[in-house]
Amino acid sequence: MALDPADFTKCCKNSGVLMVVKCRKENSALKECLTAYYNDPAFHEECKMEYLKEREEFRKTGIPAKERLQKVPTSM
Repeated sequence: MALDPADFTKCCKNSGVLMVVKCRKENSALKECLTAYYNDPAFHEECKMEYLKEREEFRKTGIPAKERLQKVPTSM
């Protein structure tokens, strides 16, 4: 049974300083999950296209994506 990557966070919060020893199983599961994405060419391409789209938009507007995505108040 595969562990949810959120299990690592939960384990660390519950274990405090001893997380290095107590959360080895969860850490291994998290690394396995991340490695699968890291080695997936389709995921790499998806991330690259998202980055290029945001970079193009920034070059057009000069506004970073983070600021563009913030909600603007409708009434003042």
